[in-house]
Amino acid sequence: MSLALLVAVLPLLYWDQPTATAADLRRAGIERLWVPPERVAEWRRAGFDASPLTSNERSGRVTLKPPGIAARGDWASATQRPWIDANGWRYQRQPRARYLETASRGTAALAASEAFAHDADLVLAIDPGDLDKLGQALAFFRALPEASLPGVADLAVVDDGSFATGELMNLLARRNLLFRPVSRPTAGLPLVVELGSQAYPKSEAANPDALALKIRAQLGDERRTLRLFGSEVVLARLTGDAGRLRLHLINYGGRDVEGLRVRVRGQWAPGEVHVLQRGRRAVEAPIVQDGALEFSLPVLGPYAVVDLVAAP
Repeated sequence: MSLALLVAVLPLLYWDQPTATAADLRRAGIERLWVPPERVAEWRRAGFDASPLTSNERSGRVTLKPPGIAARGDWASATQRPWIDANGWRYQRQPRARYLETASRGTAALAASEAFAHDADLVLAIDPGDLDKLGQALAFFRALPEASLPGVADLAVVDDGSFATGELMNLLARRNLLFRPVSRPTAGLPLVVELGSQAYPKSEAANPDALALKIRAQLGDERRTLRLFGSEVVLARLTGDAGRLRLHLINYGGRDVEGLRVRVRGQWAPGEVHVLQRGRRAVEAPIVQDGALEFSLPVLGPYAVVDLVAAP
């Protein structure tokens, strides 16, 4: 591994590979760099906006697992939901933290997209062979229309900082249940989950998968702002306000997903769709029924953004 990416609004790159040239980086659209302290002057002479990545900077970051589908040797059934290693719930839990991650070969665009969707400050080490795909992702991010919008949530999770609560957030995110971590029980959302309360005793946290299913049933489909159909490997991040929504779709499966169906509660009209590695696309088969907008995406690569506007 020889690259690293700092994702904070727009990604920045950490580079310590002596065999790559300045031309390789420019071809990938890289202009700003984090580099080893002893190489700052060298890269500045080459025309890059270079900053030193010190040992203190590295040690101040939370280490993440790379995203993707994880092999689970203890799950033999072909009907089991695939286990997704995703970091979105961690970004939501600690939005002000700084992160460090080493992506597996072929997952640079996925890891960068995951962090970009959550406005995360990430230093990402990638395989050198993924530089071009990373460059495509950076160009894609830069070309997106600006949209600084708050996260949309259907339930609150009182975060006591425990491993059990973190694992619950992980399982909620994997079911595309939109949650907001809070420090204490709060009103304004249909459901508030607090481990250790009478409604959610800590004994139930021993089986977080069953607890997530219980919460899904309590919330009910009619109160869910977002539902996805047609894939078990696509996770969503939804942001928005009364007049606009931005839907981030992150595909962890490693291959294209075709015909993903999306249902968004409320009076919305589909706007633009931007698909990484595919360009701008139109949604398919949009319909409005039962107080919700439904539509399909013909194809989804690692990442896509769908902008919706309030219906007139």
